[in-house]
Amino acid sequence: MKFFLAQLNPIVGDLDGNAKKILYVADRAYANSADMVLTPELSLWGYPAKDLLLKKNLIEKQYIILDQLSIAINKKYGDLSITIGIAEKIDDLFFPNLYNSVVLIEGGEWKTIARKIILPTYEVFDEKRYFRSEDKVSVISKKIKSKTYKIGLTICEDLWVNENIEGRGIHEKNPISELKSENIDLLVNLSASPYTFKKFKLRNKISSFAAQYLKVPLIYVNQVGANDDLIFDGNSFIINKNGSKIKQLKSFSEDMFSWDTKENLKLVNEKKSSEISSVFDALVLGVKDYAKKCGFRSALIGLSGGIDSALVSVIATAALGSENIFCVSMPSKWSSEHSKIDAKNLVKRLNISLKTISIQSIMSSFEDSFIESLNFKAEGITNQNIQSRIRGTLLMALANQEKHLLLATGNKSELAVGYCTLYGDMNGGLSVIGDLYKTNVFKLCNWLDSEDSVERRRAYKLDTRVKIIGDLIRKKPPSAELAPDQLDTDSLPPYSLLDKILKGIIEEKKDLQLLEQDGYTKEQIIEIITLIKKAEFKRKQAPPILKLSSQSLGSDWRVPIAISN
Repeated sequence: MKFFLAQLNPIVGDLDGNAKKILYVADRAYANSADMVLTPELSLWGYPAKDLLLKKNLIEKQYIILDQLSIAINKKYGDLSITIGIAEKIDDLFFPNLYNSVVLIEGGEWKTIARKIILPTYEVFDEKRYFRSEDKVSVISKKIKSKTYKIGLTICEDLWVNENIEGRGIHEKNPISELKSENIDLLVNLSASPYTFKKFKLRNKISSFAAQYLKVPLIYVNQVGANDDLIFDGNSFIINKNGSKIKQLKSFSEDMFSWDTKENLKLVNEKKSSEISSVFDALVLGVKDYAKKCGFRSALIGLSGGIDSALVSVIATAALGSENIFCVSMPSKWSSEHSKIDAKNLVKRLNISLKTISIQSIMSSFEDSFIESLNFKAEGITNQNIQSRIRGTLLMALANQEKHLLLATGNKSELAVGYCTLYGDMNGGLSVIGDLYKTNVFKLCNWLDSEDSVERRRAYKLDTRVKIIGDLIRKKPPSAELAPDQLDTDSLPPYSLLDKILKGIIEEKKDLQLLEQDGYTKEQIIEIITLIKKAEFKRKQAPPILKLSSQSLGSDWRVPIAISN
């Protein structure tokens, strides 16, 4: 039997466009003499469709499209079969009234062949808001020539049932163990599994376990592309019955592959790609797809000469091309000469545009107006925030006028403790590195300036002859430069300490006692916990944050603003 794996990048809610993409895949599969095409979870909708699934007109429209696809595919490609992920309507009075389903198009008709059993509700997932769980496993029989194949079908989370590997606890149901008695010939998993740190290894382990347990080959087909804050890495693969990988599709890119089950593929010689390289690829795809799917062709960045805005500029250039990146330097009387020079040198290395707008006179007019009208002198943090908000207003004005996507440049450490200004440096349509702690920003920039990144820089048409970030930017002490001789460490612990405590609180969910056991003082922990709580109202108003970790401070961070101290 010949399968055609289609690793697709859909646009969420674009049923017509996604159907056209599936039709194109059918043409490619037919040219490869395939018997069955496999597309990712909810491939007609794109994942996650969120509250678009509550729109009755779209639910009805998908059925019209399925009818049209069935006829068109049968007319053009005969007996070719295609799996498509849909939101299947349940005809009763209960809510939710949908299944996360897979239908099979063949012979000019379509029918449901699988429904998702395990509905995730952790991190960004909220599937029980929309779907009901199926209570039985799905197996289909497919006769090819003289042989009948029994195929077990699972949808994304249905595969993640080994507590020792995925670590979240035991699900009430276990589709993999239930398939044991079905004597299937092959296991298929159709997924929309977003990228997070170390996700590749976990997927490989969980899939290898299932293949060995059932003693059958496994085909894993994953969605690719970024949708809002989520980045889907693709990385579809085939594993043999011994649990070894025999085919790996591309990372962070659409890809297709035709496989005949009679074909004995060689074991994949998996290159040890660094986690840091994958992080860069993920962020580039995140910016590229967010801009494209939201209708932006260019990006605007406030460039300070610091490491955060430098990194965002590199990512944006790789994603959109140097001709589409526009930077603005907005020095004040506190801006150092070396930061101004560093910003100018960076744009030369990236071959991007830079304009300079001094905010000194604007700041003076603000100060004069406050004194004349209110007899009020802005000092300390108030004065610093006014500077940041002037810059934020200028950037938003330019973005509006020129139809640029404004990219926020704050990192996770700053967002966590509120070391950022609402309506100032937090302005933007997308937070690019908001899920990277400051220490990881330095690691990523060090990698970009190393020989290890040359291949990736070349792929993204970045200069490989020079250090792209530059030693001066990477090695300077972090500073917002909003006051004389200001350093981040004037207000915060060193990032090497801060980030470890933040990770313990945010990702690892450790309380005061556990953090004390890790060696941190009670005073340090309480100070940081207090800062996190006080900054919650800011985070609720931040732009979408590209998710990289198991716990970002974006849509999967659901902490109330008004809580006791």
